[in-house]
Amino acid sequence: MNLSPSAVALLGLVAWTLLLLFLIINQRGLLVLSGRMRVNVFAPDGSNTPGGFAKRVVRVHANALENLPLQVAVLLYALQANQTAITDPLAYALLGARLFQSLMHLTSTSSLFVWLRFAGLLVQMLILAWWLVRLAGLL
Repeated sequence: MNLSPSAVALLGLVAWTLLLLFLIINQRGLLVLSGRMRVNVFAPDGSNTPGGFAKRVVRVHANALENLPLQVAVLLYALQANQTAITDPLAYALLGARLFQSLMHLTSTSSLFVWLRFAGLLVQMLILAWWLVRLAGLL
């Protein structure tokens, strides 16, 4: 099966979000199995989970979910409308920017990493805006 870059990006965005969810499940499972936390006490935002990394994973997953509908909608439209000539050239850049943003968030909350995280988000939003303008036939 030969997938277009747009299809790879679409599946990659979903797979990344799922991988982040598995990371949360793994962390929480280890905390429960080790007896450090009870199964029914986890705060949805991860605020009562020991360690800064565990809290960041929850936020990174939430951020991926928040942006996923926009990304999926545009990529699915391009695939369905046979307009991947518009999305293919930047599809890997979109996926890369999503991964970059998430990894920067997971790595640190220092000012530098917050700026890098913002840059990753900005790249994604600019790509989506460019695609919307092109798909709408405005350019």
